Amino acid sequence: MTYTMSQLFTPITFQGVTLRNRIVVSPMCQYSSENGYPTDWHLVHLGSFARGGAGLVILEATAVTPEGRISPQDMGIWEDGQAEALGKIVHFIKGQGSVAGIQLAHAGRKASTRVPWDQSREVLTPAEGGWEVVGPSAIPFTEGWLVPHALTFEEIQTLKEHWVAAALRAVKAGFEVLEIHAAHGYLLHEFLSPLSNHRTDEYGGSLENRSRLLLEITRSIKAAIPASLSLWVRISATDWTEGGWSIEESVELSKALKEAGVDLIDVSTGGNVPRAQIPVGPGYQVRFAERIKQKAGIATGAVGLITEPHQAEQIVATGQADVALLARAFLRDPHWPQAAAKVLGVKTDVPKQYGRAWL
Repeated sequence: MTYTMSQLFTPITFQGVTLRNRIVVSPMCQYSSENGYPTDWHLVHLGSFARGGAGLVILEATAVTPEGRISPQDMGIWEDGQAEALGKIVHFIKGQGSVAGIQLAHAGRKASTRVPWDQSREVLTPAEGGWEVVGPSAIPFTEGWLVPHALTFEEIQTLKEHWVAAALRAVKAGFEVLEIHAAHGYLLHEFLSPLSNHRTDEYGGSLENRSRLLLEITRSIKAAIPASLSLWVRISATDWTEGGWSIEESVELSKALKEAGVDLIDVSTGGNVPRAQIPVGPGYQVRFAERIKQKAGIATGAVGLITEPHQAEQIVATGQADVALLARAFLRDPHWPQAAAKVLGVKTDVPKQYGRAWL
């Protein structure tokens, strides 16, 4: 059989971390943890993507504090035992030839909610087992949601320490790619956007001030982790709302993140404004990844309705982004990379236990 060359299946290296291909499993919350600890569900769920040939498997949004969880069923890494439990998953992912990554997160004003399949009501009040939520300003996400406590300067400094401690636990667990979650309307995105940040101190107002917390956390984590590991940041490139966070600001932020030692910007959009008018369609966010890559001179990842092998190949081959992140496509087919290789005519390895299926 004659095989073809493929950029999608060409390895790529960030610092001392090499991905066997440019196919990345995007973080996907499972709402299946117990007290922030992973369960057998996570081992099978994440392990299947590594077995299926992904270059990098990024663990779901993992809270740096208990209050940073989206729901009580979210993953956490605020204590050492959680990191130890995650080590088993990391070990399996690496054993399948993939790289293990983790997304460090704080949900901010969008915390303390019910799991998405509980349709009774979105918000979980403290009386119902929820907790006080925090944000840059006392502005709720939308009507009926909890009003966040506006973080004080001192509380912000303590929160930065929690991020660094979580990063060090992730390193101890064996993760080789750490991604800071600054997208989708969660805490760090709330600081970035003028729609949710009305502060008048050094963490609000100008772009420099609104970016300050993310950059301080980034620099602190970069200084704390081994130089051989790779640091990524996920941002929402636009709020899709007039007067909100914009692509122009995203470009400037990405330049600063590059200077702070970030290797790749994982480019998503939206999440900070309810009912924003988002033109959802195949690859609808790719243009933002391409613009940041070109204007900020930093590697980017494209995400958002990337489902077809030729689509992913084109994104990488034409230089629109350096990696393609897939989410729901992996839920439908955990072996998406191996299936894509067949479609593209690329030679790729499969687990020997499954070899008969790929003849």
